[in-house]
Amino acid sequence: MNAPAPASRRRVLLAAPRSMCAGVDRAIQAVEKALEQYGAPIYVRHEIVHNKYVVQTLEKKGAIFVEQTEEVPEGSIVMFSAHGVAPTVHAEAAERNLATIDATCPLVTKVHKEAIRYANEDYDILLIGHQGHEEVIGTSGEAPDHITLVDGPEDVANVEVRDESKVVWLSQTTLSVDETMETVDALKGKFPNLLSPPSDDICYATQNRQIAVKKLAEDAQLVIVVGSKNSSNSVRMVEVALDAGADSAHLVDLADEIDETWLEGVTTVGVTSGASVPDVLVDGVIEWLAARGYTDVETVKTADESITFSLPKELRRNLRAEADELSVRPTSPASQAQE
Repeated sequence: MNAPAPASRRRVLLAAPRSMCAGVDRAIQAVEKALEQYGAPIYVRHEIVHNKYVVQTLEKKGAIFVEQTEEVPEGSIVMFSAHGVAPTVHAEAAERNLATIDATCPLVTKVHKEAIRYANEDYDILLIGHQGHEEVIGTSGEAPDHITLVDGPEDVANVEVRDESKVVWLSQTTLSVDETMETVDALKGKFPNLLSPPSDDICYATQNRQIAVKKLAEDAQLVIVVGSKNSSNSVRMVEVALDAGADSAHLVDLADEIDETWLEGVTTVGVTSGASVPDVLVDGVIEWLAARGYTDVETVKTADESITFSLPKELRRNLRAEADELSVRPTSPASQAQE
């Protein structure tokens, strides 16, 4: 167990970096810019990022989130989330005469391009990730005949490939680095010639936040991670904190979800947040803790982040005019055949 700080001193260790990464910031700005430029509604396929507060805030501004492309009225504008989509989704949008904005994180796009390249070279691709996650679905859709999902080390025993000399691994960008490398090591034990991608697929922001939470866990008895339960990187951070030595760690969307019993006997609280979380939610947690005597806040900095991404190129065009033009085009032969 971590040694507690002196009883008279209740402190908060605040991780840096934390909160929104460049890809998330870009995606949120893209929705806001589209609403400003084209007016409501702007349809978004799936949550633009995995954060309840962000989604609700954008809904109030006029964004409409849908699960399937068929829910978007023909001739409308639809945005694809930061997690990326499969080529079949682009085809569905074209079939419905939708003007599209692709807000896929550039780091996810990099993984998509790697999948396409290795598939073209006829490799078997072992995609490390979680079944059903939107990013995994999108990446798998780039090369469905070549990709096998590996959902952790326990899946490795069941993996089969056509040619053990032509196997490569890729991964979901929001995984725990330690978890991913454990799976990679297991795969290399089974396939000694396993090829690694040109660079690690775990995104810089995920890695930085996991390193920071490990540092917090060295001194914090309790770690609070701000993030939504469907946010893979936020969930992983709780696990990383516990593995790194924190006595307890919990995930909350908002400060009012914190249970005061978590503070019993705790003099040092670590606070961080997932890569989809706006800082206003972290500020709320800091204020909640301050009201309970945790007024000494120290920043624990483990990295600098200065990366930014430009907005999707589609926002430099008149998409509303394009949508209107698409909506009056004759129905495609493929559509007629389905009617």
